[in-house]
Amino acid sequence: MTAEFLTADPLSGLPHGFFTRRGGVSMGGFASLNCSLSGQDDPGRVVINRSRAMEAIGLSAAALSSAYQVHGIEVAEVTAPIPNDARPKADALVTRVPGLALGIVTADCGPVLFADRKAGVVAGAHAGWRGAVAGVLEAVLEAMEKLGAQRADITAVVGPCIRQNSYEVGADLRDAVLEGNEAANRFFMSGRRPGHWQFDLPGYCAARLVAAGAGLVGVIAADTFAEPDRFFSHRRRTLNGEGPIGHQLSAIALPG
Repeated sequence: MTAEFLTADPLSGLPHGFFTRRGGVSMGGFASLNCSLSGQDDPGRVVINRSRAMEAIGLSAAALSSAYQVHGIEVAEVTAPIPNDARPKADALVTRVPGLALGIVTADCGPVLFADRKAGVVAGAHAGWRGAVAGVLEAVLEAMEKLGAQRADITAVVGPCIRQNSYEVGADLRDAVLEGNEAANRFFMSGRRPGHWQFDLPGYCAARLVAAGAGLVGVIAADTFAEPDRFFSHRRRTLNGEGPIGHQLSAIALPG
């Protein structure tokens, strides 16, 4: 079975994919297309999975670079393939070099892929609620501009992540999102329990991108929590008391 992935029409013509958990060789909670280098999976299986993912979008295994994600706003520029053991601590990657694939791993957080075709600049970001509130998406737009992109020409697509119906949050998260931005209240609806709310993470990310001037913003309608056969989900693992799980990959590159 080949690595399964979703594509976004606004990114058509660019090698890219929002991968599911299907089509890899990992076992157990990592089954099967686990692409995280930081978990407890067999490293050899992860290498095979990442290679399968690149093959599926027409690239070599050596083309893929990723970061050691820390829920921050650091954006690292990629000018040559990054060895797996030299990943920068960052939550976004940007490049203007054709043929280099930028990889983001997630298991409920929002993977966001960016492209300015005119300028020849692409980027990928890991946007959990902390990173999104702190400004990781705006930081990516700024980093792309430094490489010659224009905001009005940038396309950004939020990939599969946990969606509002599945994402119950407490007052601490809601307060952090609303601090200095009461308008963000529209991304919360009443939760199933008193003192809780359902948070629209992809909607919030998309709105921040629009407000920051991105030219075209899209969202893939897939819920990582609600589709256990298709996606890894940290929230689902926690609620079910499961052991370690994998992470799915999202990647983008300029044509080589």
